Amino acid sequence: MNVSPPVRAVLFDAAGTLIRLREPVGDTYARLARPFGVATRADQIEHAFRAAWQQMPPMLFPSAPPERTVELERAWWRNVVATTFRSADEAAEFSDFEQYFNLLFAHFAQPSSWRATEDAAEVLAALRAHGLRTGVVSNFDHRLKSILDGLGLRALLDMIVLPADAGALKPDARIFRVALSQLDVVESEAAYVGDDAERDIAGARAAGLRAIDVATLQPFTTLLHTLGIAAP
Repeated sequence: MNVSPPVRAVLFDAAGTLIRLREPVGDTYARLARPFGVATRADQIEHAFRAAWQQMPPMLFPSAPPERTVELERAWWRNVVATTFRSADEAAEFSDFEQYFNLLFAHFAQPSSWRATEDAAEVLAALRAHGLRTGVVSNFDHRLKSILDGLGLRALLDMIVLPADAGALKPDARIFRVALSQLDVVESEAAYVGDDAERDIAGARAAGLRAIDVATLQPFTTLLHTLGIAAP
C-alpha cells in the first residue's frame, strides 16, 4: 500500500484566502470616482471590472529588466481601470483620470483597505509551531508584501512568491515549483489553500500538491484538523 508522505509545508493564495477586501471593488471604484465627476453605479463597475480583469493579458514582463517591474505592473492596472470604466459607462468623463488612478492604486496598497481572514494568524502560527513551513503563492503584484506586513501576517510566512519572482502565473506549475524549491520540499509534501477553482485548486493539483478549497474551511481553523494538527 502506498502511503503519502506527511505534509511539511502549507502554501496559501493571498486575496480571497488569507486576506480579503474590506469593501467590494465596485464600491471602492465608484466612491473614489465621485469627486472626479463620475457617478457610475457600483454594480456596473463591479461587473465590468471582473470582465476586464479576466480579459487582460498576463501580468508578466519577461523581457523587461527587474527594476521596471513595479512600473509595468502599475501600467497593467491602469489599463484594467480604464477598460473597466469604458465598459461600465461610455459617458464617464473624469476631471483628472491620472489623479483618480493614482488615488485608487494607492488605496489598494494600504493594509487598512484589507483585512486578514478570521483566524488566519492563529492558523499560520499553529502550523509553524508544529514545524511546518508556510508561504504564499499569489498572482498579486508588488504591493502584496507590504499589505501582508501591515496585517501582521508576513512575519508568520517563510516566503512569498509572486509572478515577477517566478516568471509565471498560477495555474502554471512553475510558480508552485519556485515556492517548493525555496522551502526545500517536494510536491507530495506540500498543501495549497486557495479559492479559485482553476488557478488555485486545479493548478496546485496539476503541480502535484494537495489542494484545499478555502470554502471548505469553515472556520479557517478547520485546516489544522484537515492536516491532522491539533489546534492550540
